Amino acid sequence: MSDLLAISGLVKHFDDRRGLLGRITGNPGALVQAVNGVDLGIGEGKTLGLIGESGCGKSTLGRAILRLHEPTAGQVLFDGTDVTALDASDLKAMRRRMQIIFQDPYASLNPRRTVGEIVAKPMRIHALATGSDLEDRVVDMLNRVGLNSGHLNRYPHQFSGGQRQRIGIARALIMKPKFVVCDEPVSALDVSIQAQIVELLDEMKQELGLTYLFISHDISVIGYVSDRIAVMYLGKIVEEGETREVLENPMHPYTRALLSSVPHLEKTAGKRDRTRLKGDLPSPINPPPGCKFNTRCPLATELCRQSEPELRHMQGTQSAACHLSLANAEG
Repeated sequence: MSDLLAISGLVKHFDDRRGLLGRITGNPGALVQAVNGVDLGIGEGKTLGLIGESGCGKSTLGRAILRLHEPTAGQVLFDGTDVTALDASDLKAMRRRMQIIFQDPYASLNPRRTVGEIVAKPMRIHALATGSDLEDRVVDMLNRVGLNSGHLNRYPHQFSGGQRQRIGIARALIMKPKFVVCDEPVSALDVSIQAQIVELLDEMKQELGLTYLFISHDISVIGYVSDRIAVMYLGKIVEEGETREVLENPMHPYTRALLSSVPHLEKTAGKRDRTRLKGDLPSPINPPPGCKFNTRCPLATELCRQSEPELRHMQGTQSAACHLSLANAEG
């Protein structure tokens, strides 16, 4: 069975010739290499969890898939249609089937619009309903996400962060899309609220038959919601596979470092040497040669510093971009 979403060689570079980073680094001709050749597939009705540190390119990848950022190169096939080749009219029609839930429930809602207007707006843009029919659909969606008709005429500032995120979810799902990018949908919320929103997204997935790209920097959240996990570092996918396999037997040192930061997940995987990261994520303007992780990897060799490893199959469903893991798999 083919994937609902198939990404091939996706690249997104930002021209920073007039930007702050170019001036700071003294490289005014710089390109910010946010996404650097990503291949991924997501099966219909599945959730792919995309994990990585802030600044690794996760959100840029999600937005490039939807063409909220225009890709520099590559192909995005959604249900057999190349999204990157669509003109403005066809892209507008496609966005009825592809939506996004934004990270910040405070910044993503128009403070001058009521909840009813915010949730109804996608339906108005696409002329899918008017009048009492539109209001009925809005109320129905609000009920599904845990709100009600009494909230229709209130404004975003009158709600808590969790309630605002429910409004954002209702807006994204009211047109019943097939695919949703969940861009760190719980990271701005209190821990006590995060679980409620995660459960709501899972309920909506089952109810509406949704497919998710779930982006997060929290591997415990990713481990809970995902069927498969993709680990991203400095614009590249460094490991990918079924959730259980990746969590129980990570093949890339960066994945092991992410797991080491979550003690209760580490215990479920048995005893494992802790991998501690040193230093910060390198600049996407001037990424290091060879393996992009070599400047922080405690296992890096001269080969790692000179040659960039390809993402290759290791075992089971897992693929990794690591010279050492490949050597161990072949050995």
